Amino acid sequence: MTAAISISNLKKSFGTLEALKGIDLTINKGEFFGLLGPNGAGKSTLINIIAGLTRADSGEVTVLGHNVVVDYRCARAALGVVPQELVFDAFFSVREVLQMQSGYFGLGKENDAWIDELLDALKLDDKADTNMRALSGGMKRRVLIAQALVHKPEVVILDEPTAGVDVELRKLLWGFVKQLNRQGHTIVLTTHYLEEAEDLCDRIAILNHGEVIALDSKESLLQSEICSTLHLTIKTATEVSNLSQLLPPPFMAKVKQIEGCSVRFELHKEQDSIGELLAAIGASGIEVVDLETKRADLEDVFVELTRRNSAS
Repeated sequence: MTAAISISNLKKSFGTLEALKGIDLTINKGEFFGLLGPNGAGKSTLINIIAGLTRADSGEVTVLGHNVVVDYRCARAALGVVPQELVFDAFFSVREVLQMQSGYFGLGKENDAWIDELLDALKLDDKADTNMRALSGGMKRRVLIAQALVHKPEVVILDEPTAGVDVELRKLLWGFVKQLNRQGHTIVLTTHYLEEAEDLCDRIAILNHGEVIALDSKESLLQSEICSTLHLTIKTATEVSNLSQLLPPPFMAKVKQIEGCSVRFELHKEQDSIGELLAAIGASGIEVVDLETKRADLEDVFVELTRRNSAS
């Protein structure tokens, strides 16, 4: 089966900075795929190469089998990109912007019904004849999404689509995007809101310093249990204030937060035992009145993997 996006040994440098160091990545048709990484990891460079806005130094990228350089017309027709920046034409109404975008892909009046559907789905129908300059930031963001979808691309890249938007727009956007994914569209999401990626994505790649440092299903990443947290509520504030004297140093090193009578320990799967920690607490005479354990979420996994990669 032809991949939605196939990336092979992709390299890109800006002067002495290696933005991408030989990326290999395949995104399958119909996936809801998360592309995560800290600032400067190479995500935007990768997206710009896929979209044809930046030329790679070496390597190959295809969208639905179409090389983004050699067969760029077909590749771009198969792809819709929602950028981070609020870029808009200040001289036209919302409908006119979408009609012009249709024209770029050779679509005319026959696409008006789909434009109306997009306007309705993104709650833009009452703004259809409003000039772009008069729209709020959230409304402009909705227009960018409509622009990316106006030619019905099979592959959609959402680059930080909810950055700085309100809760209402987030709910609207994710409801609409989930529907597109159910209809067979491939969705690629970059976001710094890791709870969104955890909720939405089937498979996730984490980039750091221009390299893919993790690539797996969301479930496998979460089951790796890189770390877990143990929250203890201690009976008295006096015991909390004397914690460093009561607990041996190796266990005190696991304390990540103290707030009132609550103490949070961070435990690493390969090194730490909850049983040993609780035994040490019991032997110290500390009286625990409540206990809660929490497995690592995607944010925990992301932070730990990027930390390890940066340290190596």
